[in-house]
Amino acid sequence: MERHFVEISGSEAKAGDGSPLDALIEFYRAFNSGDMAGLESVWFDGEAPSMDNPIGGIRRGWPSISEGYSRLFEGQAEVRVTFHDFTSPSGADWHLFVGRERGQCKTPRETIDVAFRTTRWFVRKDDAWRLLHHHGSVEDPKMLADYQRLIFSERK
Repeated sequence: MERHFVEISGSEAKAGDGSPLDALIEFYRAFNSGDMAGLESVWFDGEAPSMDNPIGGIRRGWPSISEGYSRLFEGQAEVRVTFHDFTSPSGADWHLFVGRERGQCKTPRETIDVAFRTTRWFVRKDDAWRLLHHHGSVEDPKMLADYQRLIFSERK
């Protein structure tokens, strides 16, 4: 039976079938809980993966991508997002999720709503689906400025 979700937060039950959807659910579970080991288990290893977004810029290779996540998780800001309004085309060894994220960025002093356009490209490696590329962008320049201010100015 094919599963259909309206949104993905990471709290959904995985089917346990090793599907791209299970990998996506695991990504959001790890991201929303600040779990670096969980993120590492989802991302492609080595120098192959890439990420491009307004906070981390362009990062190539898992070491650079993980450094960006570490910076985010070690700061005062807590970011939680839900993936929604998405499509998911696929082939035999690739799966693309294209949609939107919405959520909140909270610091001890301020909370803002955030919204991103998001693409996550998974490929099959050693019988597992791994995240090879992520691209995120923002439509609202004011929200982006506020988000960057909270992320970059608030440190533990």
